[in-house]
Amino acid sequence: MTSYTEAQVLPLARPARAWPTWLVPTFFLAPAVLMLVIFLLYPLLSSFQLSLLNWNGLGTQGKFVGLDNWLYLLQDHIFWLSLRNNSLLAVFSVVIQLPIALALAVLLDKAGGYSRVLKIVYFLPLLMSSVALGVLAKNLYDPNFGPINLILQALHLDAFAHDWLGDTHYALGSIIAVVCWQNIPFYMVLFMAGLASFPDELQEAALLDGASEWTIFWHIKLPHLYGTLRTGALLAIIGSLRYFDLIFVMSGGGPEHSSELMATYMYHTVFDSFQLGYGSTIASAMFIVVTLVASLALRLTRRFEPEV
Repeated sequence: MTSYTEAQVLPLARPARAWPTWLVPTFFLAPAVLMLVIFLLYPLLSSFQLSLLNWNGLGTQGKFVGLDNWLYLLQDHIFWLSLRNNSLLAVFSVVIQLPIALALAVLLDKAGGYSRVLKIVYFLPLLMSSVALGVLAKNLYDPNFGPINLILQALHLDAFAHDWLGDTHYALGSIIAVVCWQNIPFYMVLFMAGLASFPDELQEAALLDGASEWTIFWHIKLPHLYGTLRTGALLAIIGSLRYFDLIFVMSGGGPEHSSELMATYMYHTVFDSFQLGYGSTIASAMFIVVTLVASLALRLTRRFEPEV
């Protein structure tokens, strides 16, 4: 009778299957990529496609007009006015919001434990919805019953009382003031996080060397915040170019398009004038402007990027 050894009876063990190194990250990234394709890439390509049509949004098919909408856009003074207003909003957002937010962050950082109430008070505008804040600001600016004009009249400063949202000279500036008031708390928290990462040992060493608080801030803390300042500036610029809700509630882009932005102009074109094709052209142009400005801002501020 033939006998078999254990090695002959047992089957050879199969080596563990090696999965491709790209398979696991692809598996986990696939849902996010799919969502981006559905909710970002497809609407973007669809918007560019609609910009080639003359369509009122009704029916199943618009008339193909090629680049006529884009040629008309280049001659549309309202679009260029809205682009100018967006640019002014972006500039003043950076010039006003960031310095005030940085000053508040330094103040609260120095206040220590006594700053909790102030943090809550300063953060309140950001907690309000843009629609509610727009309605509140619209009532504050009311020319007849608004508290701003009433206070000016009580101080016998009637010459400074205006129809803030109804005057073409003051509408955009009044809205910019509210936009800055709403967003300053966000950048304040951003700068406070940057100051919290500043090493205490470095400040103590500078104080022992005889450096003043101003010298420490200007020559040590501020360079430490360059990366945070860069992030805040980029967010302020990109956010200003995409702003819509607060302006729409307060003025709707008026009077006489003096506070019109690209987003509000696009809304009026599509939903008031029923020009879906031209509205898609404005939306596509808005995407191009935001992309170009963001890329340029990233390149210009690259030297402020923190080293890793």
